[in-house]
Amino acid sequence: MRHEYTCVFCAILHGQAPAHVVAEERDSLVIVPLNPVTKGHVIVIPVHHVERADTDPWTTGATFRDAANYTFNSGVGDHNLIVNSGPDATQTIRHLHVHIVPRRPGDGLTLPWTGQHKETP
Repeated sequence: MRHEYTCVFCAILHGQAPAHVVAEERDSLVIVPLNPVTKGHVIVIPVHHVERADTDPWTTGATFRDAANYTFNSGVGDHNLIVNSGPDATQTIRHLHVHIVPRRPGDGLTLPWTGQHKETP
């Protein structure tokens, strides 16, 4: 009997949803997102379902280790490692994932907080 996953990343990990896989790391899968924001933008997804970065520190650490390993081995160069944890932090898929966003001079990409005012205490 085939299990239907409600989490799109779990479905990808179990071969039930398509993805452009670029690497398999020790505890993670590296895929190209549907809408990459720069050339070489990938997402590192842990093989175990963890909803957010603060749910399971060991899995979060392993996922960042795999992200660092991928950037080292692929020669990404300058990049942002981005993780959103919770809906107020713009996390839209409830499965921990780390974005590796390569950066280049003049790429025009601004971070979410660039140009915004500071919150008053």
